[in-house]
Amino acid sequence: MAVEIVTFGCRLNAVESEAIRRAAAAAGVADAVIVNTCAVTAEAERQARQAIRRARRARPDATVIVTGCAAQIAPHAFAAMPEVDRVLGNREKLDADRYRDDARIDVGDRARLKESATPLVDGFEGRARGFVEVQQGCDHSCTFCIIPLGRGPSRSVPAGEVVRRAATLVDAGYAELVLTGVDLTAWGGDLPGRPALGQLCRRLLALVPGLRRLRLSSLDPAEIDPALWRLMASEKRLMPHLHLSVQAGDDLVLKRMKRRHSRGDVLDVAARARLLRPGIALGADLIAGFPTEDEAMFARTLALVDEAGLDYLHVFPFSPRPGTPAARMPQVPRPVVQARAAMLRAAGEAATARALASRIGSTADVLIEKDGFGRSEHYAPVRLYGTPGEIVRVRLAAGESGMLAGERT
Repeated sequence: MAVEIVTFGCRLNAVESEAIRRAAAAAGVADAVIVNTCAVTAEAERQARQAIRRARRARPDATVIVTGCAAQIAPHAFAAMPEVDRVLGNREKLDADRYRDDARIDVGDRARLKESATPLVDGFEGRARGFVEVQQGCDHSCTFCIIPLGRGPSRSVPAGEVVRRAATLVDAGYAELVLTGVDLTAWGGDLPGRPALGQLCRRLLALVPGLRRLRLSSLDPAEIDPALWRLMASEKRLMPHLHLSVQAGDDLVLKRMKRRHSRGDVLDVAARARLLRPGIALGADLIAGFPTEDEAMFARTLALVDEAGLDYLHVFPFSPRPGTPAARMPQVPRPVVQARAAMLRAAGEAATARALASRIGSTADVLIEKDGFGRSEHYAPVRLYGTPGEIVRVRLAAGESGMLAGERT
């Protein structure tokens, strides 16, 4: 039987799952389920455990292999599950030779996580856009985050290799690529001359003229460099869509999180983005119920949604991760955390509805992701029928279920 890859978490995991698929195939693995886990929240780990149990019930004779950040951080906990046959670390999961071994736990120390990228990936099964890993790991110490324990220190993929990977995907037919990383705006900090992300994007667009659309994954508001701002204003192939790693809208909470930006910085980034690229779509990650957050602090985060003009939100109820400083801080009661998360989600849904309504009657170029669904340059969801991977010029009309309708022009 076939090898099934179950992927949780970020776009970087999506890239690595394709590399896992190729490594497992090269090793001759058959009849297996490989679960590529995420450790960002306790909920992500819970979902991974559920998937592991489902996999064993659905395929009792298959080999169940668990890997990814949660497995890197807590390998013995996953190995103790009766459904699990093997546990591989983040470094080991990309190595075909590791799949030929039979060690129950094969997880190296995170200090060994020194490779800058996954092996070359020339396609993504079932996806209309391609992903290019440009950076790995993180050197920051946000008090809520456990990811540096799973990903190791920050390291960058050299620009020439990024261009090569992008060109390979464009040659394979991908019209849109997304640059991904754990801390994307940290790209270049460990390379000679310390180039910035904006320089990488400019070089990539210049050297891969066949690339029609370039999109960026999450950006740190404290690290958007001047070259990237200039490119945003001048290069139409860079999509008018920024997702910001904001996390909170109160300065004291941000300080306790050890974030490097303030509330005012977020407002300045939003205003500058709209000045340079009118109509740009802005999204943000926000955490509800961080330890010590009181009603006034939460109110400032809630108000930031409107003040910054955010178009959509990714909301995370705070989840204490063992081993992080935030797990030792005074906790907000769980029902309060859940209630605040629900309020933020409602604010995000209202903001998204307003943003979509404002685009009705305008034209857009929609990348069809699957027959009946696509996304515009602004990442707006559009009901549109066609061939996955093609870009179609449409007039946007009112739709249903949080989507716009695309009428071909």
